[in-house]
Parts: sequence; structure tokens; C-alpha cells
Amino acid sequence: MADPETQEKYPDQAQRYAVCGSMYDTPLGNYKNVFAQSYDDYPKAASENAKIALKWADENGWGKCGTGVGKARANQLAKGEPLTESTIARMAGFARHRQNSQRELGDGCGRLMWLAWGGDEGIEWAQRKLKQIRGEK
Repeated sequence: MADPETQEKYPDQAQRYAVCGSMYDTPLGNYKNVFAQSYDDYPKAASENAKIALKWADENGWGKCGTGVGKARANQLAKGEPLTESTIARMAGFARHRQNSQRELGDGCGRLMWLAWGGDEGIEWAQRKLKQIRGEK
């Protein structure tokens, strides 16, 4: 959390906490394995959606919208960073918020956070990818 490189990459403390938390369930000393088993083949539209959310939040603020995890996810997707299976599972689970995804930006938090998590393209990719990773049909 106090590492200068991490602070530069994730200036918001809540984002740094979320990134650290996402690595918590990783076996210690096995980080190389985690990154070897990560995926960056999500659609460009997912990255673009995250960029829209970040731009909107930069101009208008996050307000009460989102958690550190959601903000970290937006940054990961916008930068094209690889995602682990557990992160992809969280993205797939975000589908439960689809009912708020069609609202206008600024009308509550639904649309902003939907875009931050990759929007339709990101969530649908995550659902397909998770099945593929886990060998489901």
C-alpha cells in the first residue's frame, strides 16, 4: 500500500486497498503463477467503456458511486491490464446490476458503475471467459 510505484499507479487509497485485497486469496510466493494465469483478451469495447466511466468521474466526481474495487476495475480495464480468474469471476457476477445499466450517466450510480466494470461487452466476455477457464460447456 505504501510502495511509491503502487501509489503512483493507484493514487486513491481505496483503489490500492482493492488491488491488495484482490491478491489476498493468492497463495504467498505464487504471484508469478497468478500473472501467468491472467487474461487480457477482453473486448476493446470493455476498455472503452471503462475509459468513459473514468472520464465522467474525472469531470464530475464519483460522488457516492462505486467502491475501491469498482474504481480499480475501471483502471485495470482502461489500461488493458491482465485479469486473474478471480477478477473475471467478480466481473461476471456484476451482471446482477444489469437492471441499472441503461440509465443515463448522472442518474444515480448504475450506468457509471456498469461502464466501470466494462459495460455489456465486459460483463458478457467475463461470463464466457469464466466458463472457458473452468472448462464448462
